[in-house]
Amino acid sequence: MKKLIAFDLDGTLAPSKSHFDPRMVALFDQLLAKYEVCVISGAKYELFQRQFLTQITSEPASLERLHLLPTSGTRYYRFENNEWTLQYAEDFSNEQKKRILSALEKGLDESGHRVDKTYGPTIEDRESQITLSPLGQEVVAQLGKEGLELKESWDPKGEKRREIAAIVEKEIPEFSIRVAGATSIDVTMPGVDKGYGMQKLLDANKLNKEDVLFFGDKLEPGGNDYAVEEMGIDCISVRSWEDTAYAIEGIVHIS
Repeated sequence: MKKLIAFDLDGTLAPSKSHFDPRMVALFDQLLAKYEVCVISGAKYELFQRQFLTQITSEPASLERLHLLPTSGTRYYRFENNEWTLQYAEDFSNEQKKRILSALEKGLDESGHRVDKTYGPTIEDRESQITLSPLGQEVVAQLGKEGLELKESWDPKGEKRREIAAIVEKEIPEFSIRVAGATSIDVTMPGVDKGYGMQKLLDANKLNKEDVLFFGDKLEPGGNDYAVEEMGIDCISVRSWEDTAYAIEGIVHIS
C-alpha cells in the first residue's frame, strides 16, 4: 500500500501558473485527510502559495502531511507550529548567479528568440534555481487564459528553448540547463531534477520507493517528470489536471 502520493504541479494539478480548480481543491483536501502528499515543481515556493496553498484546507493535521518541494527539491518546506517552515535550501553563491544570469541573457540574444512584448521579468532568481521564461514570468497572472494560450503556442515542441539552451551550455558547462514547463529553461547545479528532489524526500522521511505513487504530465523520455520514473518510483502519466482529478477520486474512494 502506498504511503505518499506525489504530484508535479503545472499540467498535472493545474494549468501552468494557474489556481487549482474548485474540484481539485476538494479532492486534494480529501487526499490529505488520508495520505502523505508531496508537490514537486521547478516553480518557486511563492508560486505554490499563489496556485494552491491559499485555497486548500487550513486544518493543521492535514497540512502537516503535505510536503512541498519547489525548485525541483533544492528547497523543502513542511508545516510546523502552524506555519510553513523551510527544512533546507541549496542556494547558489552570488558569483554563480552572476555567471548564470549573463549566460541566459547571451542565449536569448544570440538565438534570436528574445520576445518584444514580455510580462514581468524574463529571468527569475529562485535562489537554488534560476529560470528563464522568454514571455515573462507573469504572462498568465496578467493575461489569464490568453496568457496560458500564448505560453502553449510559443514553443510547443521546445525547439526555440533547445537553441537557447545550447548557447547557454557553452557558457556555463559546470551547471545543468534543462528545458522545462511550457516556456521555461531551468539552470541548477548538476544532477538536480525531480528524481533528485524525490530522493531527498525519501531520505528525509525514511521512505522507500515502493511507498510512493507519482503523477506527472511529462513522463516521456526527455520530459521533466521522467527522472522520477527512471529512479524506479511507480508513476501515472496524465494529460491534464482533469485526468489527475479522476485518478484522485478513485484513490480517496477505495482507501
